[in-house]
Amino acid sequence: MNCCFLIPFVVGIPLLRPCLTATENSKPQEVKQPVGSRLRARRGWVWNQLFVPEEMNTTRHHVGRLRSDLDNGNNSFQYKLLGDGAGSIFVIDERTGDIYAEQKLDREEQSLYTLRAQVIDTTTGMAVEPESEFVIRVSDINDNEPKFLDEPYEAIVPEMSPEGTLVIQVTARDADDPSTGNNARLLYSLLQGQPYFSIEPTTGVIRIFSEMDRELQEEHRLIVQAKDMIGQPGGLTGTTSVLVRLSDINDNKPIFKTTFYRLSVSESAPVGTSIGTIMAYDNDIGENAEMEYSVEDISQTFDIITNNETQEGIVILKKKVDFEHQNHYGIKAKVKNCHVDEHLMKYHAEASTTFIKVQVEDDDEPPVFLLPYYVFEIFEGNSYGSFVGMVSATDPDHRDSPIRYSITRSKMFSIDDNGTITTAHPLDREISAWYNLSITATEKYNVQQIVDVPVYVQVLNINDHAPEFSQYYETYVCENADAGQVIQTISAVDRDESLEEHHFYFNLSVEDTMNSSFAIIDNQDNTAIILTNRTGFSLQEEPVFYMSILIADNGIPPLTSTNTLTIYVCDCDENGSTQTCSNKKRMLSMGFRTEAVIAILICIMIIFGFIFLILGLTQRRKQTLFPEKGEDFRENIFRYDDEGGGESDTEAYDIAELRSGTFMRERKTRKHTTSEIHSLYRQSLQVGPDSAIFRKFILEKLEEANTDPCAPPFDSLQTYAFEGTGSLAASLSSLGSEISDQDENYDYLNDLGPRFQRLACMFGSAMQSNN
Repeated sequence: MNCCFLIPFVVGIPLLRPCLTATENSKPQEVKQPVGSRLRARRGWVWNQLFVPEEMNTTRHHVGRLRSDLDNGNNSFQYKLLGDGAGSIFVIDERTGDIYAEQKLDREEQSLYTLRAQVIDTTTGMAVEPESEFVIRVSDINDNEPKFLDEPYEAIVPEMSPEGTLVIQVTARDADDPSTGNNARLLYSLLQGQPYFSIEPTTGVIRIFSEMDRELQEEHRLIVQAKDMIGQPGGLTGTTSVLVRLSDINDNKPIFKTTFYRLSVSESAPVGTSIGTIMAYDNDIGENAEMEYSVEDISQTFDIITNNETQEGIVILKKKVDFEHQNHYGIKAKVKNCHVDEHLMKYHAEASTTFIKVQVEDDDEPPVFLLPYYVFEIFEGNSYGSFVGMVSATDPDHRDSPIRYSITRSKMFSIDDNGTITTAHPLDREISAWYNLSITATEKYNVQQIVDVPVYVQVLNINDHAPEFSQYYETYVCENADAGQVIQTISAVDRDESLEEHHFYFNLSVEDTMNSSFAIIDNQDNTAIILTNRTGFSLQEEPVFYMSILIADNGIPPLTSTNTLTIYVCDCDENGSTQTCSNKKRMLSMGFRTEAVIAILICIMIIFGFIFLILGLTQRRKQTLFPEKGEDFRENIFRYDDEGGGESDTEAYDIAELRSGTFMRERKTRKHTTSEIHSLYRQSLQVGPDSAIFRKFILEKLEEANTDPCAPPFDSLQTYAFEGTGSLAASLSSLGSEISDQDENYDYLNDLGPRFQRLACMFGSAMQSNN
C-alpha cells in the first residue's frame, strides 16, 4: 500500500477539505467573528482515522465513530452513511455515529472504501453538517503465500562453467501489503540442487557453485522456495522447479575405437575407390563431435576423406596399385575435431592415431577410364550424328584387350568403338537441358570385365524460340473513345534461356504502321501499351480490329514474331467501362456451350434409338416358324451312299410292328389357322411311357452305336424317323399305304399360307382336274 495515502490521516482531514476539521479530541472548534459580522461560527466533523483488519472472524466489528462538534448528546441528531458498501458492508448507529463492519473483508480484493456521512437534526429535519466524504482502510494480515508467476523455469548453461556463472533469476510475488510489516518481504532458498548451484536469498538469482560435466549428467532439476516474513517462523512459502540443461562444449577429443585396421584392395580398383572405413568416437555432440581424418603415407598412394553424416573415415585410393610391384602398404591415420575454441585447446593437445595395413590383391582388372566422370556440352538443334565428346578406357593388364563401348538406357546418343559419342536425335534444351548417361566399357577378350563411367551432357541454349504474348488478351475499345486513350497493356515471354535478363521490343507491323487506328508505345520494361489513333469507332461498321504486333528479343541472333491482337468495339456504358462487353461475351459463350451440350445429348439418344431398333428387327428375323427344327448339327450329320430297296423292300423294317403299340403324343395347335383345319405339324418324336416296343428299338440302336468299333471317335447324330398315328393328314409314306392319291383331297393346303402354296398347286383341285 502506498504510504502517501496515510498522510491525510496523519496530518488530518482538514488539510484535504476546508469544511472538515480533524482533532484528536471530541471538542468542536469555535471560530471567533468580528463584532457586527453576519457570518455563522465555523463548525465541522470530528473523527479519528478509520481502519478495519481483513479476514476478521467477528460478525460485527467496531470500526470507529463519526461525530459532529454540534452534537451535545441529547440524541436529537441522526447520523446517515452513504457510499461504497454503506448498508451492506458498513452500518452506522444513527444516534451515536458508531460504524460497524458487518462482513469479512479481504484487502487483496479491495483495500479502501470511500463513504459519505451526513447528520440531520431530527427536530427540524434539517442537515446540521454538510455531507462529508471519508475513507475506511482495510489493514493487511499475512494470508497470502508467495507465488512464482513465470514457471516452469528452464535454463541452458555451458558445461564446465566456472563458479558464479549466472544461470537464471526466479521471481515470486506476494499479494500482501508490502508496507505492512514483513508480510510481502520474501527470502529465496534452494531445497534441491546443491552442491552444483546456489541462489541469492533476496534476488532469486541462481548461479553455478561448482563445475559440471555434461557427459556425466546432462540435466539438473532444482527446487526453489520463496518464504515471506523474511524467512521467519510462521511465514508462508511457495516453491517452483527449475530445469537446467548443460550445453555441450568441445572438451573431449575424438579417439579411435581400435589401434589397428586391416584392409585390402584389388589391383584393378580405379583411383578414388573406397577400400574401407575407420571410425573414431567423440563424447561431445553436434558440431563439437565433427571430426576430420588425415593420413601419413610416404608413398602418397592412399588418402582418407570424412563422411560428414556418419563421421567415418573413408580410405580411398589416391594412386593405382600393382600387385606385381608392391603387395602391401602400411599407413598411419590421425583424427581431430574440426571446431575447437582457443581456450579449449588444452583438451586437444595430442591427436589420437591408428595404424592401417592395406593388402593388395591380384586380380584380372577391368578397363579403366581416364577420368572418373565426363562432362560435355553441345548446342541444341544440331543435326543427327553431331559430335558430343569422347571417352576412353584402357585394359591395365599385360594383354591389353581391345575395348568395346556402349550407352545404357539412352536413345538420344550413340557411341562407336572409339568412344566417340554422337547425337542420335536432334536435341532441344527446352525439353531437357541435361542428360545423364552411363557409358560401359567391356573387354573383348573377357566380356565379364566391364566398367561404367557417368557422362553428363549439357545442352546449350540457342535463340530458337521467338517471343510471344504472355497470355491471351481480350481487348475492347469504346465507340466514343478519344484519340490517345490507353486500352490495353501487353507483355511477352520467351521460352529460351538467356545469359542476361530478357528484354523485348514491341513495334507495329509495316501495314499497321501506315494504316492503323491504333498505336503502340514500348515501355522499355518488357511491356507496351496500346492506345487509340483516332476518335470514335463504329460497332456496326467495324466491330473487330486485328492489330499485328512485332515482338523482338535480345538473343543472338535476335528473333522476331508477329502476334495478332484482336480488338473488339464495345458499346460502353455511361462511365466508359468495357466490363459490360466482357460480361456479355462470357455469358454468350456460356449459352453456346449449353446449347451445344444439349444438341450432343439429343444426337446420342437418336443414335442409341436407331441401334436398338436395328437389333430388334434383326432378332425378330432370326425367329423360325418351328423352333424345334432350328437345331444346327454342323458337320456331325453323316451321309451314307447305300441305296434302299424302294417300296418292294420289306426286310429293312417291319412297319406293322413299328405301328403297333405307338403312342400318340399331345397335339399342338398352329396359330392363325381356321377352325376346320387341324394342326398339320409333324409331331415331336418323343416317346410316351407306354411305347415299350419303340423304346426297346431306340435302346437297341443306341447300344449298337455305342459298341460299334467302326464308329467315328467323336460325337455323332443318329436319326430315326417314326410316323405317329392319329393325324388327320394320315400317313404321307407310301409304305403300306392302301389309299390312292386320287382319293385324297388336298384343297386344305390352300388355307395353310404361302409356305404350302407349291404343294397346294401340285396336289390340289388343279391336279385332279388334269387327271
